[in-house]
Amino acid sequence: MKTYSELLADFEKLKQDIDAVREYEAKLIAERVLALLAESGIDIRAIVDGVQSKPRERKRIKPKYWDPKTGVTWSGRGRTPRWLVGKDPETFRVPRDDADQ
Repeated sequence: MKTYSELLADFEKLKQDIDAVREYEAKLIAERVLALLAESGIDIRAIVDGVQSKPRERKRIKPKYWDPKTGVTWSGRGRTPRWLVGKDPETFRVPRDDADQ
């Protein structure tokens, strides 16, 4: 029976072999894909440009509620904050400008 250290050495060798074979097969697949694209007359840049895009900017949500004691605001989305639980939310509503509506 092999010792623990021998098994660990075998394990490390297997991990290296697996990584090498994975890299080799990935290279083969990439070559096949590029060959198919070339046969079809498709430019790789058309595909890459379609995949790569700018991260979508998130719209900042205006606060709807305001705690006058601490100045903390809440947009009305997500979990209700502790300072608002069990209270009437309308008493903490932030006044809206006519331009916002």
